[in-house]
Amino acid sequence: MKSKSLNMPIAGIVMLIVSILFWTFAPVIVYAKTSIKLAHVCTENDIFHIQSLKFKELVEQRTNSEIEIKIFPNKQLGGKETDLIGMVQMGVIGLATITCGPITTYDPLFGILDMPFLFASKDQAYKVLDGPIGERFLNSLSKVDIKGLAFGERGLRNVSNNLRPITQPSDLKGIKIRVMESPVYIELFKALGANPVPMGWGDVYTALQQGIIDAQENPPWVIEAFKIYEVQKFYSITGHSYAANVIMMNEKLLKGFSSEIQQIFIDSAKEASVYERKVNNDGVSQILERLKGKGMKINEVDSAPFQKLTESVYEDAYKKNPEWKEIIFEIRAVK
Repeated sequence: MKSKSLNMPIAGIVMLIVSILFWTFAPVIVYAKTSIKLAHVCTENDIFHIQSLKFKELVEQRTNSEIEIKIFPNKQLGGKETDLIGMVQMGVIGLATITCGPITTYDPLFGILDMPFLFASKDQAYKVLDGPIGERFLNSLSKVDIKGLAFGERGLRNVSNNLRPITQPSDLKGIKIRVMESPVYIELFKALGANPVPMGWGDVYTALQQGIIDAQENPPWVIEAFKIYEVQKFYSITGHSYAANVIMMNEKLLKGFSSEIQQIFIDSAKEASVYERKVNNDGVSQILERLKGKGMKINEVDSAPFQKLTESVYEDAYKKNPEWKEIIFEIRAVK
């Protein structure tokens, strides 16, 4: 009995030593960092890039850098936003920051958000896009295997051209104007008497430079970031449409993460988008001054006659898409 009692503690000590040696010298398992590509067509000083950088920062911070977001700006992975959407859909890339207009190619419902003078103000737009109506649009993308994470901003769109200041709709008559690949934008500028030319953004600067088109329409950030002032003389503040953007993600990729990580992607996209809107709004007046300094002639516009002429765009849309009428009514009821 005495011998047996002495062996018990010795056996325990031996097991402890073996355990220490095992964990000291056993190979350490290193889990590979998950790297996800995020693409957009804009330059590094555009608000899309600012938004994407903030999203990257938040995701990496909240996952302790276990998830890395690699950003590919400035058309590195494709010059057309429709191509990038297709790459997200197929899982070639995981994420993209995309203007709403080209999304209509994949989900026609987004054409509602392109409608002229849809929102009474930016504040109303934010309430709609950040609320249940906006969520309905984001979720609608699931039918093309994409998850819309959040709405960001491109901004209020205005017309630039090389021929004359636009002060009334008749000034647009016959002008060849580049528009996004969205049926609503095509009908909008037809209603205003212009000659709309659907074109991917990557081709626009050269087309303006060579005189293939006379005009384009975009918010001030785009005019400065893409140096449109080098190839356009007049910039008229028509404010004919408010353009949002979407941070989108391949749905299968998103669902492959835990619910906690999925929520990190969604929350980070929403916060990055709110941040981007503030940067955009804070910078517009300074950008307009800089554009004047670059030689652009900038003029304000009375929107009333433009709004009246574009009522036909709504009538035509309701004939083709009767379900739009109720959704647009809901949007306009948000105060």
